[in-house]
Amino acid sequence: MQYELTTPCTAADLAPLKAGDTVLLSGVVYTARDQAHKRMLEALDKGEKLPFDLEGSAIYYVGPTPERPGEVIGSAGPTTSGRMDAMSPRLLDLGNKIMIGKGKRDAAVKEAVVRSGAVYLAALGGAGALMAQSVKTLEVIAWPDLGCEAVRRLTVEKMPLTVILDAHGGDLYTSGPAAYLETVK
Repeated sequence: MQYELTTPCTAADLAPLKAGDTVLLSGVVYTARDQAHKRMLEALDKGEKLPFDLEGSAIYYVGPTPERPGEVIGSAGPTTSGRMDAMSPRLLDLGNKIMIGKGKRDAAVKEAVVRSGAVYLAALGGAGALMAQSVKTLEVIAWPDLGCEAVRRLTVEKMPLTVILDAHGGDLYTSGPAAYLETVK
């Protein structure tokens, strides 16, 4: 199935999604990689406010390249999501609903996705130029000293994504290969 979603999203918005579905995502998406995640957790530990509201948020694990003249963003391909695994469950428990990246996630992230009614979506690795075409506006909103890892607020339109982890425990990295093997028996 293919779905069109607009952020912010609720657990009810995401409940129909199943691992393997495609999503065209529009609305506000925040960028945050390793260093931004570390700073967000440090801020939470100090009781400080985060640079954006986690409730219903979408976080894209990307460190975009500089934009060319006349472009909103440079190449915007996903980074490996596993590097955020230790930090993601806490953000999910605080309201983050969509994570976007590439690669497998650990058991704690999978449990937090189900517990919080969230999803993990994959962006096409190696297709940063394609992903960038969905970005309509960009604003650095926190930690510009992190360079490409600064937190950015993107406005996206119909960003093409695939559901990897759904809120019901579905995992495309498990079900996809199993389904394929059934077809070659």
